[in-house]
Amino acid sequence: MCTLEQRGNLFFLTLTGDDEHRFGPSLMESIRSALARVKSQATPGSALITTAHGKFFSNGLDLAWAQAAGAPSFRDRLSHLLDCFKPIVADLLSLPMPTIAAVSGHAAAAGFLLAISHDYVLMKKERCVLYMSELDIGLTFPDYFMAMLKSKISDPAARRDVMLGAKKVKAEEAVRMGIVESAHDSEESTVEAARRLAEQLTGRKWHGEVYAEIRKAIHSESCGLLGLTHRAVVAPRL
Repeated sequence: MCTLEQRGNLFFLTLTGDDEHRFGPSLMESIRSALARVKSQATPGSALITTAHGKFFSNGLDLAWAQAAGAPSFRDRLSHLLDCFKPIVADLLSLPMPTIAAVSGHAAAAGFLLAISHDYVLMKKERCVLYMSELDIGLTFPDYFMAMLKSKISDPAARRDVMLGAKKVKAEEAVRMGIVESAHDSEESTVEAARRLAEQLTGRKWHGEVYAEIRKAIHSESCGLLGLTHRAVVAPRL
């Protein structure tokens, strides 16, 4: 499942346990509940850091759950998981604060998408890859996955390697591709770097709604597919 801890202006959302943190209905409901709490408690100068325990940041959707009811129900269950994951991406894109993913384990498929749905991604160097596995397992990308990947991976060659090559991208290469901000030696140093970055950002004490609306405008195609609307917010600080 997940835990939420507040330390001053910083919120730490942690996927707990040593499993693969696959997104089934229960975990996704828990994450959405945590993000709703973060949003309700946000103040100017807040930030969110998301991380995970164990070998995996997340290994994607819970395909075992989708397969458990037998082949005839697999497609319906997979669609249900994708429908449940979609509002998590929407919640992150509309959260009124900077967001940072501290990726200290493998992030595959929906786990990769969860990471890049944050404003910043920091990543551990060893035993940690970003991997869009859909091509290898025989699935196409949902439209909102595709829009986020196009928005977050601007280099065409990098996007090709990730989506049409199913490339397992290590941290330092992910930095060169522009997917990740920085690479770090350990789980602890990754989370600590995320904390330092968050404190730099929170020191600016930006207006949360203004921040969220600018983010939504940047990712307008994704937001359209996620059902998010953009509005003008005026909160002058002059």
